[in-house]
Amino acid sequence: MNKNIEILQNFSLKNMPNLDVAVLGALELFMTAKLPKYTVKFKKPLVVGSVNAAFTGRILFSDKDVVFADESNFLEKLNNIKGIDGAILISASGSKHAIVIARELKKRGIETFLITNNENAPAKRFITKENLFVFPKNREPYTYNTSTYMGMMFGNTHEDPTHIYNFLEKKTKKEIKKDFSKYDSYYLLVPEKFSEMKGMFLTKFDEMFQPMVSGRVFTFEESKHAKTVVRSNKELFISFGEENKFYGPTKNRMHITLPREINYAGFLAIVYYLLGRVQAKYPPYFQKGIVSYCQNASKIFGYEIKPIVE
Repeated sequence: MNKNIEILQNFSLKNMPNLDVAVLGALELFMTAKLPKYTVKFKKPLVVGSVNAAFTGRILFSDKDVVFADESNFLEKLNNIKGIDGAILISASGSKHAIVIARELKKRGIETFLITNNENAPAKRFITKENLFVFPKNREPYTYNTSTYMGMMFGNTHEDPTHIYNFLEKKTKKEIKKDFSKYDSYYLLVPEKFSEMKGMFLTKFDEMFQPMVSGRVFTFEESKHAKTVVRSNKELFISFGEENKFYGPTKNRMHITLPREINYAGFLAIVYYLLGRVQAKYPPYFQKGIVSYCQNASKIFGYEIKPIVE
């Protein structure tokens, strides 16, 4: 049952798996892994993270009275919004911008929770032991961050990973019938319920495809507003949950069914799985570029960033 985890445990720079393998491996992990529990005791906390961590924060605390921020605007929020009585810092690695953010929060005397996947997160030196929450993760290519944020979502939604795994294998796999190599751009139509996740999917296009293959992500309601004025015969419209009856040529539409009961972790798994299948139909853009990217990123951040996250 753990065939994908085995792949993740043993791949090298020469045979990096695509994103769909990371998705299935993550689901295998969460079938048995124990997830930490935490209770937010603040009345109006700052919820802060970088890129997908920031999007994850918006998902986890979408129903709470919180102040959302990222690495670019957290200081502005702290300086201008009154009543912030704590902070929740989300970072898979607990490094890079998380260090700067955690240091600043401690300097200001703001009690902070750190939600991470790294027991040795550099940012934890600014956090008290009881406010550190480490979620399990798999070994993955750098930036995939599949098991990382998916685990945080499972901890919040309590979905059944086995059900999602079986749905992918028995239903989603069969619905992927298009030859993706015929297209150079994708338009994802997502349900309004998952609007907060759009940025996560756009980020995956940036990380794995751009500028070679483009991606756009809109809800069904957003799509009513002049998103398809300029048309291309090489753009594939992929709808999730609701049939697409209006956008793109009929031959350029593909529909993916969603389980009757689905929440953020399940939807993340289904969309990431699909993007992994798209990835497999193109040259290995990500695999060819990730090593040089990490070398340059290491210079920028001032410490080694490895293309494989153990």
